[in-house]
Amino acid sequence: MSDLGTGPPAPAAGAGPGQELLAGRRTELGPRGLAVNRTLPGRYRRMIGAWCFTDHFGPVDLSRSRGMRIPPHPHTGLQTVTWLLDGKVLHRDSLGSVQVIQPGELNLMTAGSGIAHSEESLAEESRMLHGVQLWVALPGVARGTIPRFEHHAHLPRLQDGGVGVTVLLGELAGLCSPATAFTPLVGAQFTLAPHATAHLPLDRRFEHGLLALEGSIEADGTVLGPGPLLYLGTGREGMTVRADEGATFLLLGGEPYEERLVMWWNFIGADHEDVVAARHDWMTGDRFGAVAGFVGAPLPAPTMPATRLRPWGRVR
Repeated sequence: MSDLGTGPPAPAAGAGPGQELLAGRRTELGPRGLAVNRTLPGRYRRMIGAWCFTDHFGPVDLSRSRGMRIPPHPHTGLQTVTWLLDGKVLHRDSLGSVQVIQPGELNLMTAGSGIAHSEESLAEESRMLHGVQLWVALPGVARGTIPRFEHHAHLPRLQDGGVGVTVLLGELAGLCSPATAFTPLVGAQFTLAPHATAHLPLDRRFEHGLLALEGSIEADGTVLGPGPLLYLGTGREGMTVRADEGATFLLLGGEPYEERLVMWWNFIGADHEDVVAARHDWMTGDRFGAVAGFVGAPLPAPTMPATRLRPWGRVR
């Protein structure tokens, strides 16, 4: 997780309203190599609130390209948020959960002290695949919590003319998601019809970011299409976003995350020793359990780096 983006050093965290365009980098997931665009963590800006990882994949035609097939792998100290715009993905985990996720439904997996899962796109049921996987860092008091899995087929939604909003996590405009959150944050999808304008109510305590998924939007004087993430800083009570030809985007925000942490491979911990212990337990078959039903071997953990992992904050 260390080769992260480009650009000038980030301004001081919590410095008030601002604008920073975070370029993504192309990477591949799993042995089949599903291409994703990763905008967090970046070289300088690592987090937005507790949101610490943003992967945008697709749209990809599964009749012509490889889909998602990620063998069982472990997580600690975080939540995975899977959200689809198109396609179907089969989730299995070491708690025994088996769930097909579809567009408009939320998969939320809280790793806590340790969980393993696999993810497979279902090409026979849907030709296209398009979505995001996001990670939320757990605070230290919750990092060792018991693992859990949630699937929310019904989320709070609001349609006002040409503007639609669905709240994935947290609260926005009086809509409160039923999904479990451990820190003050918000995650919401906005869909704008052609020539529609959305007025986003924002919590001035939060830092926020916008990630375009389809089409392009104009926000704070910047035209944003799929690819980069637009960081907006703190201290905003609202902003206006418009789309000339229709668009879908995510609003991500949260109270600035003050703790320092170590994030390596699929693990988040307080220090180097946390990660070493998690890797050891995964490779020896302890702690994480088995994912039943997946055909194939689990992913082995990479070799630990030669140098000691150092905790870092939300900006470098």
